[in-house]
Amino acid sequence: MNEQAATQQSWREWLLTDAPTSRQHARLANLYQGWLKFRSNSMAMFGLGILVFLLAVAVFAPLLAPYDPFEQSLSNRLQPIGAEGHLLGTDSLGRDILSRLIYGSRITLYIVLLVALVAPIAGLLVGTIAGYVRGWTDTVLMRITDIFLAFPRLVLALAFVAALGAGIENAVLAISLTAWPPYARIARAETLTIRSADYISAIRLQGAGPLRIIVRHIWPLCISSLIVRVTLDMAGIILAAAGLGFLGLGAQPPSPEWGAMISEGRRFILDHWWVATVPGLAIFTVSLAFNLLGDGLRDVLDPKDGKQ
Repeated sequence: MNEQAATQQSWREWLLTDAPTSRQHARLANLYQGWLKFRSNSMAMFGLGILVFLLAVAVFAPLLAPYDPFEQSLSNRLQPIGAEGHLLGTDSLGRDILSRLIYGSRITLYIVLLVALVAPIAGLLVGTIAGYVRGWTDTVLMRITDIFLAFPRLVLALAFVAALGAGIENAVLAISLTAWPPYARIARAETLTIRSADYISAIRLQGAGPLRIIVRHIWPLCISSLIVRVTLDMAGIILAAAGLGFLGLGAQPPSPEWGAMISEGRRFILDHWWVATVPGLAIFTVSLAFNLLGDGLRDVLDPKDGKQ
């Protein structure tokens, strides 16, 4: 045990050193110090714990769900919480709410992951090109961005879904099309700052082309700001997806999407409150977890944070 503790202490000292011996050592030390700073934020760790739990629930949904989420039993419809072996009650068709909530976590993560992959990448491309090329390219791209920013996200998503047709894939595409402008603004601002740096001028004098400069030297410096923004935006993305599902334009029945579950339960909100309240609490909890995680990541990754 003493030898193991000594080994751990030596690794800790190696990672906390102020004089790294290589580039890889510096990266590992930076990651470890960032983790220590993130871990000291109890609320951020609480948010991370909720999201890890959500991921585990989504992965092991077939093992955790006590019933088939699509199985209907009209004789057991609108059972209260804890009745007939249903921990969270049943809906208007007698389906187990807990099972539908568990399987609905898969849809929520599916939407979040797809939007988190599409929107930031699109915004990064538009923003870095506009900020580096400047001129009429910057003007055109930023005016398009301003047009998208002028409309509320949910209203614009409704317009896209109405044009594309109802369905979860079209809902993801619509949310992605409305989510990229803030990332483009951030990427452009970062690019305008970086492109005038001395080391970029030195790289340009060495013969590096615009594509190499953008991909190898500008994008890596924009990533941290985008990660923070993506994490903070996840709550809004979840709410937009739930809003589309509530209006019947997202995941289609009998899919156990949380927004659609609220829409179904709103008819019984006075007498059978749990049908709509339980999925609403699930949306609230996951949105809160993403906000807490985003606040913690901002403290660690924000280059303007003087404490870093």
